[in-house]
Amino acid sequence: MDLLKSSKRRSFISELIYIILNVAFAVAILVIVLVVESPALAIAVVLLGKWRILAVRSRYWYANVRANLVDIIVSLSVVALLYASNGAFVMQCVLTLLYIGWLLVIKPRSKRIYVAAQAGAAVFLGVTALMIVSPGWITSGVVLAMWLIGYSSARHVLSSYKETHISFYSLVWGFVFAELGWLAYHWTFAYPLPGMGSIQLAQSALIALIISFCAERAYSSYARHGSIRSEDVLLPSLLSIGTVVLLLLFFNAIGVGGI
Repeated sequence: MDLLKSSKRRSFISELIYIILNVAFAVAILVIVLVVESPALAIAVVLLGKWRILAVRSRYWYANVRANLVDIIVSLSVVALLYASNGAFVMQCVLTLLYIGWLLVIKPRSKRIYVAAQAGAAVFLGVTALMIVSPGWITSGVVLAMWLIGYSSARHVLSSYKETHISFYSLVWGFVFAELGWLAYHWTFAYPLPGMGSIQLAQSALIALIISFCAERAYSSYARHGSIRSEDVLLPSLLSIGTVVLLLLFFNAIGVGGI
């Protein structure tokens, strides 16, 4: 009985330390953003926070980096958004709280619904941050970054299924995102949001999230039934198509600004 109590106590202490360290990590990034003008230090801290990826034999490094791409994309996107919301301290605090929620609640979970949510966060935040920081980039830089976001998010979702062609499907979805990135580089719209500093809601981020949601629903139906059933994808498809058409025809026509 004493051993059981001791084990529970150690477990509680370990959990408490884990929470404190993650909260301190997120707050430290916020402090760096507020104090240091250049994002280089914040990016370095984020990457150093992933030291466990390389704390193994070198032959496992590539696999570990690939498995943690979604987390890295979300973390770097948060840094970009924190800098973009410079001057809007309340928004920076909200972003920090959301990042703490990511670290403590969403990221550690392995259920399929959480895995899909993790990939969705990487898509939405990654594309939003990319559209904010990429003005002035060459086309290939935007296309490559979009490919990476699409590839890593697809691989992350597919890894929760018993899929034997993960690499192929992930590459294909990466190329879909690369095409979207090329289009977004030449023609994109963004919606300014009050109280969020320079953060604008990129239309391409919404479209990327919508098509990713449709693809996930279609694959989920196929994985369960061996075919894509119309009742599983009809409503998500109609909602998604309607939203995209609304964005492209109505919101573009009323003259919201581009990034």
